Amino acid sequence: MSKLDGKVAIITGAARGIGASAARLFAAEGAKVMLADVLTEPLLALAAEIGDNAAACPTDVTNEVAVKALVDQTIAKFGRVDIALLNAGIEGQVSPITDYAPEMFDKVIAVNVRGVWLGLKYVMKAMETKGGSIVITSSTSGIRATLNLSAYTASKHAVIGLMRSAALEGAPAKIRVNTVNPSPIDTPMIASLEAMRGLAGHNDQPMAQGTPLGRYGEAIEVAKLMLFLASDDASFCTGGVYMVDGGVSAGRR
Repeated sequence: MSKLDGKVAIITGAARGIGASAARLFAAEGAKVMLADVLTEPLLALAAEIGDNAAACPTDVTNEVAVKALVDQTIAKFGRVDIALLNAGIEGQVSPITDYAPEMFDKVIAVNVRGVWLGLKYVMKAMETKGGSIVITSSTSGIRATLNLSAYTASKHAVIGLMRSAALEGAPAKIRVNTVNPSPIDTPMIASLEAMRGLAGHNDQPMAQGTPLGRYGEAIEVAKLMLFLASDDASFCTGGVYMVDGGVSAGRR
C-alpha cells in the first residue's frame, strides 16, 4: 500500500521547486493533490502532468478570500483535506538592514508569514473533525541568521512560532503540525539568491561548498521528509523542527 492512499493534500507554492517535487511524490504515493501558486502557467502544466488525481487553484496566499476559496474548492473537488504543505515563500532582496526596502520587507512578511497563518486558519478548520497533518516550509534561516536576508530570516523564525502554536491548538483534534527546514536546495529560489550575490548558482559556488556535505540538496530530498511527516509513519510527530540542510545547522566547514 502507498503511504498516502485515500488522502487529500493541499500544496501551496506548488508550481516549481520543492512544492512541485512534493506534488509529484504525494500523487505517486496515492494522494489527491490540490495545487496552489500565483504562477498560473506552470501550475496548470503540473496539474495536467499529474493527471486525474491533481487539480490546480491559482492562489495568492496573502489574500484571505483566496485562501478560503482554495480550501473550499479542495473540499468540493475531493471531499476533504487530510494534509497541507504550506510551502509558498519568497526570498526578498539581499542587502543590509540599513538598505532594505520597507515595501520588500512587507511583501516578504505578507507571503511567508501571513500566508502561512491564513493557511493554518482555514486548513485547521477543515481538519477539525478527522485530524490531519500540516507541514510548513521554514529554513535554516528559521533557526539562525543569514547575512543580508533580514526579512527572510525574520519570516522563517516566525513560521516556527506559528507552527508551535498550531501544534498545541491542533493536538486535541489530532492535527499534527511541523516544519521542515531546508538549505541550500537547488531550486529557482537558490538560483535567484546566487544571482543577487553575483554567483553562477552551481555546486562549485560558496553557498554549496559551505555545507558540510559540499553540495546543494535536491528538491526531492526535502519532499521525502515532507512525505514522512504527512504520512501515518509520523503519527507521534508534532511541534517539531526537522532539518534537511546538508549539515548547515551543525556548522560550516
